[in-house]
Amino acid sequence: MERLDWQGLDDAGRRAALARPPEAIDPGFLGQVREIIATVRRDGDTALRGYAREFERAELGSLRVSEAEFAAAEAQLAPEALRALQTAINNVTTFHLAQVPRDVSLETQPGVRCERLVRSIQAVGLYVPAGSAPLPSTAIMLAVPSRLARCPQRVLCTPPRRDGTADPAVLVVARRCDIDSVFKVGGAQAIAAMAYGTASIPKVAKVYGPGNRWVSAAKQLIAGDPQGAAMDMPAGPSEVMVIADETASATFVALDLLAQAEHDPHAQALLLTTSAELADRVAARIAQLVPGQPRRAILEKSLTAARLIVVPDLATAVAIAESYAPEHLLVQTRTPRALLGSITTAGAVFLGAWSPEPLGDYCSGTNHVLPTYGYARAYSGLGVGDFMRSMVVQELSTAGLEQLGPVAATLARLEGLEAHAAAVEARLERLRAMDARRAGLHS
Repeated sequence: MERLDWQGLDDAGRRAALARPPEAIDPGFLGQVREIIATVRRDGDTALRGYAREFERAELGSLRVSEAEFAAAEAQLAPEALRALQTAINNVTTFHLAQVPRDVSLETQPGVRCERLVRSIQAVGLYVPAGSAPLPSTAIMLAVPSRLARCPQRVLCTPPRRDGTADPAVLVVARRCDIDSVFKVGGAQAIAAMAYGTASIPKVAKVYGPGNRWVSAAKQLIAGDPQGAAMDMPAGPSEVMVIADETASATFVALDLLAQAEHDPHAQALLLTTSAELADRVAARIAQLVPGQPRRAILEKSLTAARLIVVPDLATAVAIAESYAPEHLLVQTRTPRALLGSITTAGAVFLGAWSPEPLGDYCSGTNHVLPTYGYARAYSGLGVGDFMRSMVVQELSTAGLEQLGPVAATLARLEGLEAHAAAVEARLERLRAMDARRAGLHS
């Protein structure tokens, strides 16, 4: 891993130090993704079975997971695994329940009532990857908030294994979160199937979940098509940034960096530390740990984009983090919470030595579907509100219109929109006529 001294870098060097691995999306690649989407739209389930044969080496009959498969899934998992999944579901439910948006209704002035009404998105598509490893934790992060949002139709797609079955842990999560529409479809073809619908898979309004570059590209393409489906957020490879001082454990920091680096060859791990000695110890510890890791090949590739950066003080570290906007930000300092007030652009923050990032991945309660690649500057991690939308309502009494109508007419004419003004003034004239008639009747 490359060790750098922030103070010794010029502007170009600092930009290079924080540069993310380039996204390998060229026009030829996007053309391949477009072809997959077009083929699924044209050939539906037949295309999905063909892609399962090509990419997963799986022969599929029914794409939908059967009741027998759900029942078998429970039996395949050890009691300890079932308890762990349920604990995670419970904690994620507890945290997300507090996030459920609520309606707003008030009078902005007498006779003028404004409301903001929250409604569930009617049909949502949940994508759970299973490429280099199945991710039942992602199933939890998608299934729980969509259930709390009370989305009427929830469709879950996950790649099949070579024997034509879905990962049993993913199925257990789906069943325990009341999802029975689960399909054995993966990759860009799953995104296309949910966005446009096939004979087996219903069309949805919005697609959620992480994935590889094929999935990410497909989500962006279908989101740009009015006939497609919206997407949860843009995302790239996983990333972690650790801010540490001399009190941090080199072993903890090294493992925290490796925990994200093992996700993907394009993942990035960065350390910002005020201690040159800690940087050296972390580098040495990583060198010791990597050879024994099962995902060593992935780590060796992703660590080429890793950096150990020595900074003059923690304020500089926070400023760098704010500029980088990491997906995961770990703060391992003497008083970690003291830095929290200055942090505004991370996807998720983990305070202190006893808050390892995998707790957020799995079971603390927060959501692990987070913005990456700098998108944390403008996007938030997934929550219940992402499975809902709101609409505003306004209702005026005659008194409210009489008071506020002239204001609207004046503003409309400031913008040169005469029909806008006329729509208001016609009603005001009608009210004056009604008042005149009433006055005549009582005279």
